[in-house]
Order: sequence, then structure tokens, then C-alpha cells
Amino acid sequence: MSEPVEIAVAVVEHHGHVLIGLRPPGTPLAGYWEFPGGKIAPGEHPEVAAIRECREEAGLEIRVVRAWLKVEHRYEHGPVRVHFFAAEPLTPRPFPHAPFRWVRRSELHEYTFPPANAPILAELIST
Repeated sequence: MSEPVEIAVAVVEHHGHVLIGLRPPGTPLAGYWEFPGGKIAPGEHPEVAAIRECREEAGLEIRVVRAWLKVEHRYEHGPVRVHFFAAEPLTPRPFPHAPFRWVRRSELHEYTFPPANAPILAELIST
């Protein structure tokens, strides 16, 4: 059995909204919505990876507020270990790059996310 791919994800919140983006065609889990994140580079701390991925994918500078959950999941393309971090933008009027956008926390149930996101979504929707 292969080792899981280490993934860092930033769950960025701002004034009751959460940052999400649509995964593009031709990628694993295409068509699902996601929080900004991606693979952790060798030797990189997961928190640093979450900050870097948010900058690269959404064009936003963030600060991590706290480590949230760590979830292991097996997809058809292989196992992953996802490190979720609660984060907030560093700029007062954050405008993300497409395909990322802000949605109300109360609307998250309207979007389809990859299965590994289920525990974090349950917490976001219930609070």
C-alpha cells in the first residue's frame, strides 16, 4: 500500500464567507469545489504549504489562525492525508483570482466537495 500524499488546505474565512474554487477539467476530482490547497513539498511545514498554496491558487495572502483537522482518505487515484488550517486574509478587501470566490458559510451545502472534505464541511455548516 502506498504512502498517502500529504496535502495542506487553507479554510479561509472573511466576514461570514469562505473561500472556495472549482477544480478544473483534466485534474483529479475535476468539477468538485475545493478550498485552496495542494501538495506539501518535501521538507515543507504543512502550515507554510497552506499559505503558499493560497497565494499561488487564489492570489491571497493569509495567516493561519490554527491547525484544524487532519483527515486520511483513499481516492481512486491514491491515498491522501489532508491537513486543514483555519485561516484569514491579511488584506481588508480580499479579491481572489478565479476560479476562487467567497460564498456564505450557510451556502456551503449547495456545493459538491471531495469526500475528504466531509468532516471540515460538517463543522463549518453546523457552527
